[in-house]
Amino acid sequence: MLQKISICLFLLFCYQVSFAQHKRTKIGVAGLTHGHVGWILNAKDRPDLEIVGIAEPNRELAKRLTEQHGISMDLVFDSMTEMLDKTQPEAVTAFGNIYDHLAVVEACAPRGIHVMVEKPLAVSLEHAEKMKALAEEHDIHLITNYETTWYPSTFKAQELLQEGAVGELRKIIVRDGHKGPKKIGVNEEFLEWLTDPKLNGGGAIIDFGCYGANLVTWLHQGKRPNSVTAVTNQLQPENNPKVDDEATIILNYEESQAIIQASWNWPIGRKDMEIYGLTGAIYADNPTDLRVRIAEGYSDYEEKSMKLEYENSPFEDPFTLLLAVVHGDLELEEYALPSLENNLIVVEILSAAVESAKSGKTVYLK
Repeated sequence: MLQKISICLFLLFCYQVSFAQHKRTKIGVAGLTHGHVGWILNAKDRPDLEIVGIAEPNRELAKRLTEQHGISMDLVFDSMTEMLDKTQPEAVTAFGNIYDHLAVVEACAPRGIHVMVEKPLAVSLEHAEKMKALAEEHDIHLITNYETTWYPSTFKAQELLQEGAVGELRKIIVRDGHKGPKKIGVNEEFLEWLTDPKLNGGGAIIDFGCYGANLVTWLHQGKRPNSVTAVTNQLQPENNPKVDDEATIILNYEESQAIIQASWNWPIGRKDMEIYGLTGAIYADNPTDLRVRIAEGYSDYEEKSMKLEYENSPFEDPFTLLLAVVHGDLELEEYALPSLENNLIVVEILSAAVESAKSGKTVYLK
């Protein structure tokens, strides 16, 4: 409930007060190979931010996307260093492969430039810890963006859980995925690194497992699981020859359990969550549909359905949050969904899951 207030209500006041105080914030874009890069390119005409430079060595890709979004190729540079030195952005949004997130922070942090990366934070715990050290040494904000952070159902589910609507937490199930990157037709540049075990850190276990790890860590208020057990499959070797495309991760806590199902094999794309307490269950079926079931007897229940709306506009997008944090209008709570603390645990969970899947053994966290 507190984080919802911080990100939604408090931000609404701060946005109104501070908008007139800030000029358009200078934003740099690190890479164009991520399929979500359209988010920032579509934001080029916003009154609160200005894209001043893009670092992308693939000129063909850069030309295609800049033409598509009406952006001048004069803003495109071959290297991060050149882009940063010539345009001096206040913050950089990373839209390249996950392995390069460390290099982005290595370039930005010493220059005092804040960074927001697309999920997950890093490909490994080693990379994540280096990024954390750089962010702290140079006093920059390092934020991770997830689509599910902007779902009304995400915050309503957390609010109900904290209020005790379904009793003490016992189990969380998070499901994320789609048919697979090749089947849904992602562009060639995105597919190339998304199915590369080095550049992405894995397949579906990373691409979609990170959502569950992020949400479960937040709902457990920053607690780390005692152990991680994972099983992966490669059910589409013709499409994903180097990485897994099906993953199930089990997180064991002192008084609860979490199951993360990440898949590139679901016939219908999904991002949903179930939260089970001692007296009932919460179902976040999609961004705006939520159900609460309160137990009655053995198998009966009373169900209440809610149709939620994005009532806190314009704060259901990552860039407004980034600007609020950069300008000091918002201090993220510890273990908030975009926070560095939360996402270090996410990478720890994913690294343990990859290890467990490879070894066939449960990994106990220190």
